[in-house]
Amino acid sequence: MTTPFLGVHDLSFGYGRGAATRPVLSQVSLEVTRGSVVGLLGPNGSGKTTLLRLMAGVLTPHGGDVRLDGQPIARLPRRELATRIAVVPQDTHATFDFTALEMVLMGRYPHLGPFAIEGPDDVRIAREAMASTGTLALEARMFDTLSGGEKQRIVIAAALAQSARVLLLDEPTSSLDLAYQLEIAALVLRLNRDRGVTIVLSTHDLNFAASVCRSLVLLRDGHVVASGPTADVLTPANIRAVYGVEADVTTHPAAHHLTVVPIRSVGARA
Repeated sequence: MTTPFLGVHDLSFGYGRGAATRPVLSQVSLEVTRGSVVGLLGPNGSGKTTLLRLMAGVLTPHGGDVRLDGQPIARLPRRELATRIAVVPQDTHATFDFTALEMVLMGRYPHLGPFAIEGPDDVRIAREAMASTGTLALEARMFDTLSGGEKQRIVIAAALAQSARVLLLDEPTSSLDLAYQLEIAALVLRLNRDRGVTIVLSTHDLNFAASVCRSLVLLRDGHVVASGPTADVLTPANIRAVYGVEADVTTHPAAHHLTVVPIRSVGARA
């Protein structure tokens, strides 16, 4: 049996302690192939963000484990893990006044020794990451003055500067207007194609997921309902079961990918 590049095995997690623990994920398993783009879909409270945090090693599972190249990430030193898996959260706020370049340079911290400062190579890598995300012209701008879409691309550039092989994106198009959503979709595809980055992303946007993801994992109430190639998972039956919505799913003749058109609510989910 081939060892998956990134594997989640019987993962369980809940918030709280003892009898007050609120289960969020229960025996979740999935496999991520090297160089793939995988989408995590599901309604609010399904466990998407929690699953990403567990895959990043930010949270410790109550059961099961996450493995990278067959090695449990729990056994990896934090600094080493940060050079292999990078995370882009939903929202990023700068505590102090940083320029865009300084924000991207933070991605180099896992590669620096104690008390070391960034050198010319780190600046070069940061600028290359900004060029890859189309943000190099913003390097001198203060981060807090950027638009939502520009901030998102800067944070992705910082993740790229980590030189990680896996990029975890939590709701990358949340609160972005349509033009920026298209930019982020194009960026995800370009990073995957040109840099070979393995990408796992969570999203509420079924059409965004259909446009960029080769495979999907559909979650409901902390359980995997369906997983596999996008065309096999994004079906009217699965959408009805998970979201309680009747939808039309077709391949758009111009976009050349599946599109989902919600038609009506059908009440309680199956």
